[in-house]
Amino acid sequence: MPGDPYVEPHLSSAALLTIDTQNDFAEGPYTIAGTAAAASSIAGLARGWRAASLPIVHIVRFYRDDGSNVDACRRSLIQSGMRLVSPGSSGSQLVSGITPEGADDLDCELLLRGEIQRLGPHEAVIYKPRWSAFFSTPLDPYLLAAGISTLVVTGCNYANCPRATIYDASCRDYRLIVVRDAISGIQGRDVTQLEGIGAVVASSEELLAALPSLKAGARL
Repeated sequence: MPGDPYVEPHLSSAALLTIDTQNDFAEGPYTIAGTAAAASSIAGLARGWRAASLPIVHIVRFYRDDGSNVDACRRSLIQSGMRLVSPGSSGSQLVSGITPEGADDLDCELLLRGEIQRLGPHEAVIYKPRWSAFFSTPLDPYLLAAGISTLVVTGCNYANCPRATIYDASCRDYRLIVVRDAISGIQGRDVTQLEGIGAVVASSEELLAALPSLKAGARL
């Protein structure tokens, strides 16, 4: 709710968060509807964030082929032979266009160890083992060390990982912007619920229009 000093976003200290925007979810047999379109909006936001020298954090998911790191509800599927965001596979990589030009591929083993992979001076990748990007990850200390107050949330399949991440972020008093055209699966009722917890729901166009005026104190 813009105007409320406790939840109003601060774009000057905002990190762009992309969640599970990986090839296997954007194309192929396990596509999540709307993810490819959302990835196009995310790519535009990422270019704007880089131009403004603002932080970007890509959150990714990997499923080991033996199922050892997989959620209980999907472990049997992976153990039975389904290969989904398998570490090192092309399907586990971030969708083309949302990372910097010439960036390295994801270092899956480094990420699986809980380390942070740097893609640029203000851009990083973190692996999450469950729905929320805050669960057993270095995300919170990373954001706190960078002085981040506001998260701009984008990604794949709102009902699962983005939603879990948003509610965990709210529990930690982060200010929240949810980008409706940059998250697959978001519905009208979700917007109402998000606004009820103090999140601002905006379009990528609105955010990109606000970025050039950051020095003047951009508001949504």
